[in-house]
Amino acid sequence: MRASPDPRPPGSAPGNADLSELLARAADEQEEGSQRQRAMRRASRAALGWDVPAADVVAAGLPLTTLARVGPWLAQFIGDWVAAGTTAPPAPPLRSGFMARADALRIVAGGQGWSSAVRCDLQMHTLSSDGHASLEAMARRCLELGYSHMAVTDHSEGLRIAHGMDATTRAAQATEVRDLNALLAAEGHPFRVLHGLEMNVDPEGGGDTDPDVLAGLDIVLGAFHSKLRLPEDQTDRYIRALHNPTVDVLAHPRGRMYDRRLGLTARWDEVFEAAAELGVALEVDAYPDRQDLDVELLRLAARHEVWVAVDTDAHHPVDLDAMPLGIAALIVAGIPRERVINTLAHDALVEWVAARRARARARAR
Repeated sequence: MRASPDPRPPGSAPGNADLSELLARAADEQEEGSQRQRAMRRASRAALGWDVPAADVVAAGLPLTTLARVGPWLAQFIGDWVAAGTTAPPAPPLRSGFMARADALRIVAGGQGWSSAVRCDLQMHTLSSDGHASLEAMARRCLELGYSHMAVTDHSEGLRIAHGMDATTRAAQATEVRDLNALLAAEGHPFRVLHGLEMNVDPEGGGDTDPDVLAGLDIVLGAFHSKLRLPEDQTDRYIRALHNPTVDVLAHPRGRMYDRRLGLTARWDEVFEAAAELGVALEVDAYPDRQDLDVELLRLAARHEVWVAVDTDAHHPVDLDAMPLGIAALIVAGIPRERVINTLAHDALVEWVAARRARARARAR
């Protein structure tokens, strides 16, 4: 499988995904731990994040050293590959199915209003857990991006490695959300911050937060954070998580990480069928190293008419700019806009969550 789900026509210049894979393979041929190997690996990862195709830089007569992580030595390699029209062999599983940002921007630009249809980002982290910016900084960047609302979803208390919030921190954040909403309203911004949570879900489908606490939150994302390298089929694990009545969205479902972790496997038809039946949204996490769910699985999800969320999993305001990777995946996979909860207005999203929870309570009786 190519690193990009949108391959270029035969004979055309290599795309940035091709160059990323070519650099990764060239790095493997260098002396282990050498400076050249490190430089190639850094450039390989950076290539997926370049805003413009390297081939366009060459065509414009600009130096390739204007691209991140490209010095004169690497520019020679890349220039030769572009000139020769060299494409990459299929990427290994750890690097397969990841889209280059330049491709995503092109797809979204031709996506007939998809970008403006997405009204919010529903997964982000702040200083209250493992984020690197304040809630206000994240909200103001969301305003700049044209959103009408957002959800802050810092980690739950059981995930200590990510500084999960205890009851005191969570209560303080609730006050912070109210105060920020009041401030933005006073400034004339028709923008709302929803108070959510990324709850850690164990392999048995249980959460680590009191259901009564969760009921008072605007939205709850459930996510696996342990035993993510198991090679065995995890279908039953997914089904148990989807049946957890407190989970509104199953976040970054596979748990994969670029060139580090393959993520979990399952009988996805069964997982998507259960998600559709239970009304739980499955997330497309647009964080560049996650891109989870990917295009291949989203195409299957589309056939089951599941609800989908598209979020950045941002830990800093700059991370919020990753949204085009998620939107492009939706476009290529053929996910209808009306099945994406981020296209709902604030009040409609609140109603969607309330209706989902009411159905979950009815099933539990």
